Amino acid sequence: MKSHSPWGTAKNPVKFRIPTAENLVPIRLDIEIDGQRFRDAFTWNPSDPDSEVALFAKRTAKDSKLPPAFITQIAQSIQTQLTDFRSYEGQDMYTGEKIVPIKLDLRVNHTLIKDNFLWDLNNFESDPEEFAKMFCKDMGIVDPEVGPAIAISIREQLYEIAVQNVTSARESRMNKKGRRGLEHIQASKNAGNAVDLFKLFGNKSSVVRKRKEWDVYEPIVDLLSNEEVDALEAKEERMAK
Repeated sequence: MKSHSPWGTAKNPVKFRIPTAENLVPIRLDIEIDGQRFRDAFTWNPSDPDSEVALFAKRTAKDSKLPPAFITQIAQSIQTQLTDFRSYEGQDMYTGEKIVPIKLDLRVNHTLIKDNFLWDLNNFESDPEEFAKMFCKDMGIVDPEVGPAIAISIREQLYEIAVQNVTSARESRMNKKGRRGLEHIQASKNAGNAVDLFKLFGNKSSVVRKRKEWDVYEPIVDLLSNEEVDALEAKEERMAK
């Protein structure tokens, strides 16, 4: 197995990418036309040709029995999110912290999932989909839609962190003189964190729950009744308006 690829420091930034084995874009659709609403979430390879977007939109509308008006809206939403992602490509980024908290708080059909854990940003071979698969297996979740939803949630949070790291690198360049002392302090902290990181994760894992936090961060999985689902969906509809 390859060793972990280091995140950039203030002096040695790396180019933007999501810290996972596959640099995929999390795409989320929430489109409403004439009272009909379509929601979906999936990943997209930013290297795929843009011509695939229109084809995917047509296929999605057909498979979901959506009116033709949805085709354009689906394609535009995907293209906008891809453009946003690509706008960061090639830019420098770095992070002071090597481990970050990831929070799951989502409902998929009748399944409610809540969890908190730490994710190793140093591991560019991490696999949110594999983690989600193992999570569902360990928790006895049988709904096939839950795993992908968990993986998407993790990827969205890692994407947000990567964008924040680009912003940090940009601000550092703009205020280089004023931040020189701070960067030196942060670099020293980073060096100290390396040992702690290895103790936490070893050289293979990307996820950890601290033993002292098991009672606080124990995963919660509930199966909701039809009445509970209806009540939650009604609440979500009210909040969306």
